[in-house]
Amino acid sequence: MADAEPPQRPPTIMEVARLAGVSHQTVSRYLRFEGGLKESTRERVAAAVRELGYRPNLGARSMRTRRTGRLAIILPGADAPGPARMLTAAVAAAHAEGFVVEVVGTDGGAAARTGRMLELAASGQVEGILSLAPVLPDSDIGDRSGASVVVSADYDDKARGLGEIADGSVVADLVEGLAKAGHRRFLHVAGPPQYASARGRKRTYLDTIERLGLESHGVVDGDWSAGSGAEAVRALPEDSGVTAVIAGNDAVAAGVVRGARERGWSVPGDLSVTGWDNSPLGAHLFPSLTTVDVDLERLGGRAMRRLVAAVRGTEPEEADAPLTTILWRESTGPGPWH
Repeated sequence: MADAEPPQRPPTIMEVARLAGVSHQTVSRYLRFEGGLKESTRERVAAAVRELGYRPNLGARSMRTRRTGRLAIILPGADAPGPARMLTAAVAAAHAEGFVVEVVGTDGGAAARTGRMLELAASGQVEGILSLAPVLPDSDIGDRSGASVVVSADYDDKARGLGEIADGSVVADLVEGLAKAGHRRFLHVAGPPQYASARGRKRTYLDTIERLGLESHGVVDGDWSAGSGAEAVRALPEDSGVTAVIAGNDAVAAGVVRGARERGWSVPGDLSVTGWDNSPLGAHLFPSLTTVDVDLERLGGRAMRRLVAAVRGTEPEEADAPLTTILWRESTGPGPWH
């Protein structure tokens, strides 16, 4: 019987230094999150840490420096794709900066979440806490505990988008683009009105229709499902004159396409359709779906970089890039007046 292979020795700080082409003192400064390092040096050290899979001895370092190298992320209780995408990016951003991350899910709303944040901050086990859902107003957790706190309240406890995610201003670009293509009469199949994102898109749609002097057959309050999109199209009178539908999300848009085909209408020949969320299936539908991509990964990474900067006492570096992008695809085409 062959002898078992000995466990692989973990990489050392000296090996990280050699790979990065710096001194071990420089690596130590990087791991202590001290300022003064050039950005190019920090990037080389970070790349070496990732390549070697180096993990510092957090217990020993904490005793020497009062630093733990640990951060916590608080999630809303609901399980949904949006917070999960933000979480993935936030964790990746923390790891890239040499931190270990603890992910904590909470139920019970803002009060329970605030209490959990206080417990974590008071434990001394984490240097910073990022919450991806609201906490109680006027919470002074950071001031009371010494831990850095960043609240990126992008989702509520039912995983409904808030803030930037609920911004519907890009609907104006959708309507304007379709109007330039010759469309004059529109229909909007919205999401449920209890969602801030649905209300924002509906408000922008109505304002843009009025501003551009276009016509709207109306707004149907759907439920984010494909069924609500299909039913909205089935209910259209034959002489409605609608040639473009702004759907609340990609599932609704898929239902709109199905309803149009049931009535013998082609997409985009008779009816142009837009969605929202850039569902992975949208690019593979026939026709492929024009949609709005929301860069939730950028949102999560940005929030974590704010927290890392707060922990280190530096200013976060953030590229100025839009959160939403329209992906024009086959489900939209020229209108009858183009």
